[in-house]
Amino acid sequence: MKKRKGAEQPPADEPGQGDLFGTGLLQPLRPAPPKAAAASKPAPPTAPVAETAAPPPPAAVTPPPRPERTVLSVGELTRQIKQTVESRFPRVLVRGEVSSFRGANARGHWYFTLKDSDASIDAKVWASMASRIRFALRDGMEVLAEGSVDLYEPQGRYSLIVSRLEPVGEGALALAFEQLKQRLAAEGLIGDRRIRAPRPVPFLPRRIGVVTSRTGAALQDFLRVLHSRNPRLGVLLADARVQGEGSAEDVARAIERLGRTDVDVIVVTRGGGSVEDLWTFNEERVARAIFASPVPVVSAIGHEIDFTISDFVADLRAPTPSAAAERLAPVLADLELTLATQSGRLRRAMERRVLELRERQGQLRARLPDPRREVNHQRLHLSEQVEAMMRVLRPRTREHRERLRALQERLQRARPQTRLSEQRAHLLKLAMRLSEAARAGVSRRRGALADARLGLERQSPTARVAAERAKVAQARARLLELQRGMLASAQTHFGRLGGRLDALSPLKVMSRGYAVTFRQRDGVVVRSMADVAVGDVLGIKLAAHGAKTLGGCEEIEATVTSLKGPVDC
Repeated sequence: MKKRKGAEQPPADEPGQGDLFGTGLLQPLRPAPPKAAAASKPAPPTAPVAETAAPPPPAAVTPPPRPERTVLSVGELTRQIKQTVESRFPRVLVRGEVSSFRGANARGHWYFTLKDSDASIDAKVWASMASRIRFALRDGMEVLAEGSVDLYEPQGRYSLIVSRLEPVGEGALALAFEQLKQRLAAEGLIGDRRIRAPRPVPFLPRRIGVVTSRTGAALQDFLRVLHSRNPRLGVLLADARVQGEGSAEDVARAIERLGRTDVDVIVVTRGGGSVEDLWTFNEERVARAIFASPVPVVSAIGHEIDFTISDFVADLRAPTPSAAAERLAPVLADLELTLATQSGRLRRAMERRVLELRERQGQLRARLPDPRREVNHQRLHLSEQVEAMMRVLRPRTREHRERLRALQERLQRARPQTRLSEQRAHLLKLAMRLSEAARAGVSRRRGALADARLGLERQSPTARVAAERAKVAQARARLLELQRGMLASAQTHFGRLGGRLDALSPLKVMSRGYAVTFRQRDGVVVRSMADVAVGDVLGIKLAAHGAKTLGGCEEIEATVTSLKGPVDC
């Protein structure tokens, strides 16, 4: 930075200027007083003053008064520098190389360094400005930055606040176009390594979705050509801005809305214009919406010489909106003529085929015997087989019924409720015997205690009384301990018997996830695959919610649809 003229030697009487660190440090920056110079050096002989007046004697020279020191705080000095720098450089154009760029921070701001071979300066791009920059910034890129110089007082650091940024040597839009094209090609959205091949456009779509401005000329050209060729085609318009701020979001949302409808193909179109006018269709948001569309997308942007990112991502590129209409709408008259021709050919072919089939049917009818005789023969054979089967099944059915009746009787005798009642009665008897034994023991102890008390009363010695009292206390403690032990033993035995009985209960087994399956028609319990046949109705009992009897179990009806052989359980 060049220094302003006169900045090196400010005048001595300027307010706000002074020796900040002491008198001696700033003395070399001030000019020597004129009188002192005259005293130390004689005046030149050619000076007019030397001819008219003689210099005063050295003893009479008085030094000039020293100016008062003005001491500035760091904040005051920084604010003065900030005011000077920011007022001096409100708008600058700086050319340099980008360095130390790490992408946007959490708030979306950009921080990097602009440098050249001589110096470097910190640069900042706020998030509102960064969102409008079309190309991707990277280290080593030479750019032209426009902005203002700002000084951050708490750290005393100055930086460049960038308000406009463009690459040097190529246009910003062209660079952004190539960067986005390379990024999409690397992801497989366009190019030879495309993830999904372009989808074929329907030959005769039933409904066409159009994304464009409803007031644009592109829509009128498209509809005029489309309906002139085939007026029966339906069109669903998604109105969207195709130029200006926020138009890319409008176009992307319109494509997504049409993708959720019943359209067969989507046409993204607009008329011609400059690169800036067509830039909406070079946005990444629009390109990803086209690639994610569930139906084929036709791009008809501008004129034939105009190419956008949307043309590369779309399944088909049309040079103009009119060409897109011609591609999607076959001529109705040609279709009707082709259909009539094919219909006549099909009718004649069907007539020939019907004649051939009738002739073939006559030949087969002559060779075919009367099927009624075969049906009667098969019916007779079937009735004989049914009779033979019934003769075999009746004895076996009778045998199985008898066996089932015997099993039911055994089951009734071995019912858990019966065994539980028997065990409860046995436990009650044991409890009564225990209580009687305890009462008898207590009675015996009380009798002995009474006898001892009588003996004590007869003898009445104090020592004997104390000893006998101690014996009585010991006997009482042993008696209570014995009673508690017998009661605890009986309760433990009762619990053990109850647990064994509960473990033997079929309901306990069923409560662990097992079930009992039986046939509904005769109540037989199914134990193997041979006990059922396809079409049988089965009942499945489940012991849920703590059921105590089979009657309280839940029951599920099921019909056998197929039988499978043995498999690993």
